[in-house]
Amino acid sequence: EGSENAYDIQLKLTKEVLTIQKQDVICISGSDHSTNHRTVTLRRQPVGGLGLSIKGGAEHKVPVVISKIFKDQVSLQTILLSVVHLLRNAGDEVTITVQYLREAPSFLKLPLGSPGPSSDHSSGASSPLFDSGLHLNGNSTNTAPSSPSSPIANEPKYEKRWLDTLSVPLSMARISRYKAGTDKLRSNAFEVLALDGVSTGILQFYTAQECADWLRALSTNISDLTLQNMKMANKCCSLSDQIIHMGWVNERFEGTDSSQLYKYKFLALKGSSFYIFSTPPVSTLDWVRAEKIYHLCEVLFKVHKLWLADDCWLQANLYLGIHQDYELEDQRPYCFSVMVGHGKSHYFNVELGSELAAWEKSFQRAIFLEVQRTGSKTYMCSWQGVTLCFTVDFALGFTCFESKTKNVLWRFKFSQLKGSSDDGKTRVKLLFQNLDTKQIEMKELEFQDLTAVLHCIHSFIAAKVASLDPVFIDSQCMARKYMYNN
Repeated sequence: EGSENAYDIQLKLTKEVLTIQKQDVICISGSDHSTNHRTVTLRRQPVGGLGLSIKGGAEHKVPVVISKIFKDQVSLQTILLSVVHLLRNAGDEVTITVQYLREAPSFLKLPLGSPGPSSDHSSGASSPLFDSGLHLNGNSTNTAPSSPSSPIANEPKYEKRWLDTLSVPLSMARISRYKAGTDKLRSNAFEVLALDGVSTGILQFYTAQECADWLRALSTNISDLTLQNMKMANKCCSLSDQIIHMGWVNERFEGTDSSQLYKYKFLALKGSSFYIFSTPPVSTLDWVRAEKIYHLCEVLFKVHKLWLADDCWLQANLYLGIHQDYELEDQRPYCFSVMVGHGKSHYFNVELGSELAAWEKSFQRAIFLEVQRTGSKTYMCSWQGVTLCFTVDFALGFTCFESKTKNVLWRFKFSQLKGSSDDGKTRVKLLFQNLDTKQIEMKELEFQDLTAVLHCIHSFIAAKVASLDPVFIDSQCMARKYMYNN
């Protein structure tokens, strides 16, 4: 990622593909190249080897060029290699096919951004040809020799043009703004990685605005393609098993040295479940191969960190019923967690604030739809040695009844729940207001997985409020509120 390895490229963005273009020299007119092809035989000398000097090559992103032929070998001025056979490990005699240039075009020796034919980009960076010390006429100056007064008819003419060199498909692609193995954002730079692993490499922009514009454009196209894939997949799914949202995130893990380690994960909200994949599902069978699958009614989405326009951090605590938070020691903005059963959780980071807002909205929508589809959830519990059933019902509220006799012990509406407390393990106290006496009644229960039950209660109450007052729910969406307003 060092600046010394940087060179100018041009980006071309379409709906489905990001193309990287590099400048190259092509013949635009004149005699056919094949007339300039020559076969040359070089004989290895006891001193001096094959007797030629080679510059350029893949490491400089330019063709291999023989810049000098020594005495007693071949008397050529400047030749550009088309094919080179077994130079490094060759025997005493090597035959190569070369292309002869009578004179080098002047723009081959100029910096990349310098004025010249078809040069529409100006920058301070030099071309790899120039940086490699390559001078096609065998001199060390940047000035081209004067053209002959009487050019040969039909002589080939060369021009520098932007040519496509790498295409990165954007369907299921991901963007990385972080330096490898760190929590540090790259300065005005990012990398795009395709589903098949093809990478653009580090794209370094001249200004923060250019970087932001490209991030926004690429993110929009990737999101549109993801939505298109979702629509196609949903045609094969029932109405109760539709994909609500999916996309790439970074999941935080603890390293062996207590350091924080992030790995790419692909999340999906589909039907009644929340999925975590190591790679995106591209077929129907892939959905059963998820690393983790959780029931949406029993998870709790929580925004942890936002990055405001003035670079200040905002800690947003949105949990309900469980007193738990994270040590936010990392430097990554746009973080959220998904708390699941038995007190476990997954901590994620996304690259852009718009992605955080999309996940917040999508989790809310997916959970609300699942609550309405399910209608009710029943959990086994106990109190004072008696096995009970506790039901959360979207229409009726809370009901507790005996497991064997089905005898209802008590029932309260959602609006009657005035408070709760728990021991963080198995036991919870629910405080209800009696509508007749206006007194508070405490109901104490024990659950095997208390966290899942509390999340379910939260999901049903939030869905109930959303059905009555959607504006209030929208006003509580921290990511959307701060990302869009700032």
